[in-house]
Amino acid sequence: MDATKLKRIVRAAKMYYQLDYSQQQIAAELGISRPSVSRLLHEAKEQGIVRVEIIDPTEDAEKLSDVIRRRYGLAECIIVSASSRDDATIKTAIGKRAAAYLRDTVKDGDTIGATWGTTLYEVTRHLTPKHVNGVKVVQLNGGVSHSETNTYAHDILNRLGETFSTAPHFLPLPAVVDHPVVKEAIVADRHIRRTLDLGKKANLALITVGDRTDNSSLVQAGYFTEEDLKVLKEKGAAGDICSTFIDRSGRICNETLAARTIGIELDDLRKKERSVLVAGGLNKVEGIIGALNGGYANVLITDQFTAESMVERQTGEAPA
Repeated sequence: MDATKLKRIVRAAKMYYQLDYSQQQIAAELGISRPSVSRLLHEAKEQGIVRVEIIDPTEDAEKLSDVIRRRYGLAECIIVSASSRDDATIKTAIGKRAAAYLRDTVKDGDTIGATWGTTLYEVTRHLTPKHVNGVKVVQLNGGVSHSETNTYAHDILNRLGETFSTAPHFLPLPAVVDHPVVKEAIVADRHIRRTLDLGKKANLALITVGDRTDNSSLVQAGYFTEEDLKVLKEKGAAGDICSTFIDRSGRICNETLAARTIGIELDDLRKKERSVLVAGGLNKVEGIIGALNGGYANVLITDQFTAESMVERQTGEAPA
């Protein structure tokens, strides 16, 4: 191909693909007919001067989902497209999808156990009523704050109850108390024990992971002393599930602290028919990985940014 023709092809391609000229405008600029412009653009593709790449977000999400599902042995991995990496945007996106998942899957006779926090509050904001019979809703861990921070525990349980036409079973208690003896006395109460046992028997758990930073709802709610936070940092806390902190491998970080935590035992989450983890945001990646490594969830609902980061961080690692 002579240099003059090549130059004309490149010029036409730049005007069309980079400057958004119409073919008629290019024809006027180059002094040729519109069909000639069309032939130049076609030749630009044929010669590899122009390459057209189609990005299919759905296909990419399916690939990510398959990688994560296989890596952690999940029953389902649902990846939602969020419009930005902003935490609020991500929570809205995954909250809507998780609400739809619940509505599609909850059936007669199910017992739904739920924890609390802003992510699960977002899930319940998007729930719509479903007619089912014999469904029960129970709180999995204490959620009464020691500060003015709203844990949304009451709102979440009430919205779940309204959605599935049932009266929720609350745990009107703090998530963490000051001493194991205090916990022992509280859980010995037959009313509290009945609620905890119902949470243990729940066949569907709706959970999330808490942040490991000072932005954590648990930290903001005033549950921990400076010494508690120091120990969690030293132990490599990745995040919390139902107020129990775990490391990246899914192991409980601080058994002493866990002995002061009121709620479901993490081992019981492994036994659920469906343990649905709803979490997203780059500050939650380590916690999500820890939760999945620990086997505490068999369904994950997250966003594409979080999923991509999870896959990047697990590259080269041996399966848990």
